Amino acid sequence: MNRALYFVVLFSGLLFSCEDSSSIKHTAGSKNITINLQPFNDLPNQYIEFVSTELRKVYPGVEINSGMALPPASLNTAKTRYRADSLIKMLASHTKESHVTIGLTTKDISTTKNKIKDWGVMGLGYCPGRACVVSSFRLNPKNKKEQLFKVAIHELGHTQGLQHCPVKTCFMRDAEGKNYLDAETEFCAKCRAHLIERGWDLK
Repeated sequence: MNRALYFVVLFSGLLFSCEDSSSIKHTAGSKNITINLQPFNDLPNQYIEFVSTELRKVYPGVEINSGMALPPASLNTAKTRYRADSLIKMLASHTKESHVTIGLTTKDISTTKNKIKDWGVMGLGYCPGRACVVSSFRLNPKNKKEQLFKVAIHELGHTQGLQHCPVKTCFMRDAEGKNYLDAETEFCAKCRAHLIERGWDLK
């Protein structure tokens, strides 16, 4: 029986995550998917426009959904953070076949890390999977839009079956407890080849 595994990266209390979803039905690993950007109502238009513009430079099939409210049911017990796993489950349930949905928010999100039930994160995605979610809450305010895009493309990489990468400039880099987002400039050759096979324009 398959079991879920979390690949955790800490950024001084921040986290990228990829969960093995081999026991979950999905089609995200197939070619010619459509990536749906799902902004929650709190996200400013400038962030949506920036992420969509940058994403379209490397993937042709991007659509922007209308904004939606964050579901109150996904709040943690203290009502201070939204549970990333609950948001992914909700997003996946609204995702069509051959589509992948990425939720974008400014609100703090969290997941369970080892014995910590409510660990604040920047992003979470299934590996592979049909949905992921990212937040700008914990990003550097000096270049928040750029960092949000890098977190987004990192989590989308997980949905396409990529795990963390040892190459220091790769978008899939494991941060090892520090924030190296500004040092990440592209997908490495191995990660690039994997995504090109799935229709990404990274040549």
